[in-house]
Amino acid sequence: MRAARPVLVAYTLAVALWCGGKATLGAVVAPVVFRTVAAPASADAMTRVFRRFDTVALACALVAICCEAWLVLRARAPAPGRLVRARPIALGIATVAAAVGASWLSPAIERLHLGGAVRGFGPDGLELERLHAWAERLAKGELLLLVGLLSLIVLHGTTIAHASHGTNKEANVRGPEAHDA
Repeated sequence: MRAARPVLVAYTLAVALWCGGKATLGAVVAPVVFRTVAAPASADAMTRVFRRFDTVALACALVAICCEAWLVLRARAPAPGRLVRARPIALGIATVAAAVGASWLSPAIERLHLGGAVRGFGPDGLELERLHAWAERLAKGELLLLVGLLSLIVLHGTTIAHASHGTNKEANVRGPEAHDA
């Protein structure tokens, strides 16, 4: 079970970077930039930031998928419980959300900005407003999934730690150093 620890660390770091980056962009960077930088420069800057983060999110998703696949394929016995099955499902849905954002929403928003659209003004501005609302909803859903996924990964790591240290009374009396011998 010790072989799973580096994989769990990589998995945790990938999802934490993805989750933290998404939260930071949406809750800190975007509001500050849109309040302090004049339009259209603020929209142009944030479009570039979100497009660049799309690449980071997809790279994190790829690392997470590889780690999840390793954990599933290397498991000695099928893990019981709904929580274990929830982990790959949450990862899959979050990955689809990131892919939709990166391949459809971000490029469409970028095209509208480059075409001079202003949110809420004219047909292009209304389309921009609609796409922006979808991007916000998708990002919030993705963030919730990532927080849940991170919790499931931590729970999985705790389960592995208990399994490798033993949970019976004799093992607890001897202490963890007895297991390393």
